[in-house]
Amino acid sequence: MKKIFYLFFLMLGATLHSEAATRGDVKVLESSEDIRYLSQKIVKDYLFLYDNPQKKEIKNELYTLLAQLSNDLRVIVMTTKDSDTKDILEFLAYSKDQIKELFDQKADKEKAALMLDYSETLLEGADSIAKAHMYDFSEEEKMLMVTKEIEYLLERITKYYMAFNVGFNTPINKEQMDEAISRLEENLEKIKAYSYPYEMQKKQKDLDRFWKVNRYFFHKTETLFIPNLLLDAIDSLEKLVADIALYHSKNQ
Repeated sequence: MKKIFYLFFLMLGATLHSEAATRGDVKVLESSEDIRYLSQKIVKDYLFLYDNPQKKEIKNELYTLLAQLSNDLRVIVMTTKDSDTKDILEFLAYSKDQIKELFDQKADKEKAALMLDYSETLLEGADSIAKAHMYDFSEEEKMLMVTKEIEYLLERITKYYMAFNVGFNTPINKEQMDEAISRLEENLEKIKAYSYPYEMQKKQKDLDRFWKVNRYFFHKTETLFIPNLLLDAIDSLEKLVADIALYHSKNQ
């Protein structure tokens, strides 16, 4: 995911078509999009660890993701000149430190609840930062952003699936998951409507078909909990999305 986005912005940095956009905006947008994704993935994986405390490898992966989050925050700190962004960054850095403290302790339901709160804090901050550095995208750039939104939403949906099934089965969480599913399918329709060359059409169709197969299980969340299967399915979906993202990054 990070490599695909890096390629896109490396190319974009050399061919910026908008006078309002700067190389700094490009770097900040890259990192803010990564933070949006990580805000969901980190908490999804933490909830999986809470449900499967014997899986030590998950904790190691969480520290890797946290290091990636730290790097994204550092990039924005060193790049932005926007005062509001700098204020938001201080709060996000504090949240990141609090998350690390939770990682250093045994996962339990109280800490899982805190992680869900930090997830939304990171997301809100990343959204605000991105808005402060936005510019007009070309059509191909818009399609690439669609793929980034799909990756983020896949993690968000699965986060709420995990939350709902480890004791946080609140109406608000169910509503958030359903809203994310709806937004995901709106973006998938954009992929479905795009005229891809022959060699990409199989991935386009596979993405649509594979999602339709797996969406059934998300709608059955109250009666069917299969986290290992669904997490593997999400990984496969994200690989397809990454391939489509790479196509759009090469066609700027």
